Amino acid sequence: MKHRGTTFLSGIAASAVLALGLTATAFAGEVTSLAVLVPEQGTDFGWNQQGVDAARAVAAAQGLEFLPAEGLGYGDVRPTLRELAEDGASLMIAHASGYNTAAPEIAAETGVPVAIVDRPMDMKPGLVADYTLHGHEAAYMAGALAAQMTRSGTVGIVVSGEPPSWNSQSAGFAQGVHATNADVKIIYAVIGPAAYGDAAGGRRVTESVIAAGADIIFGQGNGSSFGMIEAVETSKAPDGGNVWFIDVIGDKSSLDKGHLLSSVVWNMEPVYTAMVEDLKAGSFGTKSYKIQLSDDSVKLLKTDHIPAESWDSAMALRDDIIAGKVTVDLITDAQAVRALMNSVDAGSE
Repeated sequence: MKHRGTTFLSGIAASAVLALGLTATAFAGEVTSLAVLVPEQGTDFGWNQQGVDAARAVAAAQGLEFLPAEGLGYGDVRPTLRELAEDGASLMIAHASGYNTAAPEIAAETGVPVAIVDRPMDMKPGLVADYTLHGHEAAYMAGALAAQMTRSGTVGIVVSGEPPSWNSQSAGFAQGVHATNADVKIIYAVIGPAAYGDAAGGRRVTESVIAAGADIIFGQGNGSSFGMIEAVETSKAPDGGNVWFIDVIGDKSSLDKGHLLSSVVWNMEPVYTAMVEDLKAGSFGTKSYKIQLSDDSVKLLKTDHIPAESWDSAMALRDDIIAGKVTVDLITDAQAVRALMNSVDAGSE
C-alpha cells in the first residue's frame, strides 16, 4: 500500500509539473494585434493622445494590427473589452485608472492579457501587467523652474483628481519648488475626485488659484487642462503680467498663445514596446513598467519662453537626478501630498 501510494503521489507531482510547464509556455506566444482603450478622444495633446499615439507607433514598429477604442468615458468598459477580445486582440491596454477593475476581470474571463494603471498589486503572470507611471523627477525640475521664474512668490498646482500618477508629480513639483526657493508658496487645488474631463471646472478652479496670487500654474488634467489654459490666457497675475502654465504628459506647443512655459512630457512607446516583448518572451505580468529621465521617456519640454540660463540649470538638475546626486521622493498618498503645500484652495473640490 505504501509503495502504491508513493507511486500515485509521484504521478500527481509529475502531472503538476507538466501542467505548470504548459502554463508557463502558454504565457509566451505570438502577438498579432494591440488594442488600447481610452476614456476620451486621442486628440487631447495629453493622457489619451499620448497613449493612443504610442500604441499606434508600437503596433506599426512591431507589425501588429492596431485596435484603438477611443472616447469610452469613465463607466463600464467590460463590453468593449469583450468585443476587442472577440476581435482577436493579443494585448489590451486599459489606459485609465477607472478601468483597472474591469480589465483584470475580462482578462480572467477571456484569457486575453491586459495592462492596467495604478494597481501593481493586481499583476498576474501572463495575464495582468501594471504600468503605474510616475513623472515625479521631471516634475521636480518643473518645480525648480517655477521657483526661479515666479514674480509673485506664489505658484499653484491644479489637478483633476488624485490618482497615484498625479500625486507623485504634485509631490515632485513641490519638492523642486521648496529646494530651489523655500520662500515660494504653493497653492494646491483639486477640481474634483475624478474631474479629468471637466474643462469648466478646470477654468473655475484655476481662476481661483490665480486670484489667490499664483502667477505660475502646474496643471494636471486631461480634457480639464483646456479649461486651465483658458483661465491662464484670460487672467492676469498680481503684477498685471502674464500667468505661465506648465502642462503634463503631452506637448501643446502648437496651441500656445504665449502662456505655455513647459510640460512634463511622457513618452509611452518604450513602455508599450516592453509589454509586447515581454508577452512574446513569456514574462508579461511579472514587473511594473516605468518612465524615467535617463531614456527620455519622461522629460521637461523646452520652449522659447524659458530663459537660457534657467534651461541650463534645469538640464544640470536632470544630470544630478540621473546620477543620484539629487533624490526626488516618490510620494503617492494624497494626504502626504497635501502636507507639502502651503495651502489647499477652499474653492476646489
